[in-house]
Amino acid sequence: MRDLHLLPKVRDSLSFLYIEHARIEQDAQAIAIYDATGKTPVPCAALTTLLLGPGTNITHAAIKTLAEVGCLVLWTGEAGVRLYAQGLGETRSSRLLQRQVRLWSDRESHEAVVRRMYELRFGELVSPSETLQQIRGREGIRVRQIYQHFSRSSGVPWDGRFYRRGDWAKADPINRALSAANACLYGVCHAAILSIGCSPALGFIHTGRQLSFVYDVADLYKTEITIPTAFSIVAAGNEQVEGRVRRSVRDVVTEKQLLKRIVPDIQRLLNVTDVPLGELSTSDDPDALDVPPGELWDPDGGIAGGLNWDDDREV
Repeated sequence: MRDLHLLPKVRDSLSFLYIEHARIEQDAQAIAIYDATGKTPVPCAALTTLLLGPGTNITHAAIKTLAEVGCLVLWTGEAGVRLYAQGLGETRSSRLLQRQVRLWSDRESHEAVVRRMYELRFGELVSPSETLQQIRGREGIRVRQIYQHFSRSSGVPWDGRFYRRGDWAKADPINRALSAANACLYGVCHAAILSIGCSPALGFIHTGRQLSFVYDVADLYKTEITIPTAFSIVAAGNEQVEGRVRRSVRDVVTEKQLLKRIVPDIQRLLNVTDVPLGELSTSDDPDALDVPPGELWDPDGGIAGGLNWDDDREV
């Protein structure tokens, strides 16, 4: 089994790669893409997210390699807009997931996380006297002002956000660009969330969807990354908007060093300050090879281990 400590951390990885109408196979200890242009090797150990679009075939060996190096695989629709399925994250620890569940399930701590999210988005403290309805109203005004600002500065007309899954072609270029850009951002945030063992479904502002927490985290960066990128791409022309905006988002994610920021931001949101990620001692590291499967739950704390029925050895 591969030692997970040898793999790149999320903050050191490349952002994402979108592939369509190609075949993906294992190539040595990495993968390679075969399409009409020939063979393209991919250093998947340094890749955060691989988005597989329509017309893509991938071998079992390639999927195994991607899983071993912690690269999240997403099966998506055209331009990466719709998500059909996902692979696994690379962590084996449930510590942050348990923290997330505790904060999510308690009303007071849940609201505290929501307020921290808005503070990160606003860049200023939220007054304790403000209700959530007031905060959301202020957020709505800010978002509308941001769209209007980039519309004026880019010269791209803006008539509001419009997107329907079944009517993709009916959306105007700026709405298609925003949807494609956001889909790429969701993929990067999704990969970061899974890489540290959190649940993408347990959102604090957004609720009820399998990607609610992904939407929460991605909203922290839209005004900085996807909105200005989408308007600049459409301002330059309406042809092949989706492909151009994907490539531009990839460059902006690198330029803004987003992958170095997502995990610390999630830690800040979940108020995790006791043990920094990546700095666990060897004895506490759940990804270490000699660590048992886990402990048994006991409300009185009297059971430190149990019987592992997979191989009948005492743990």
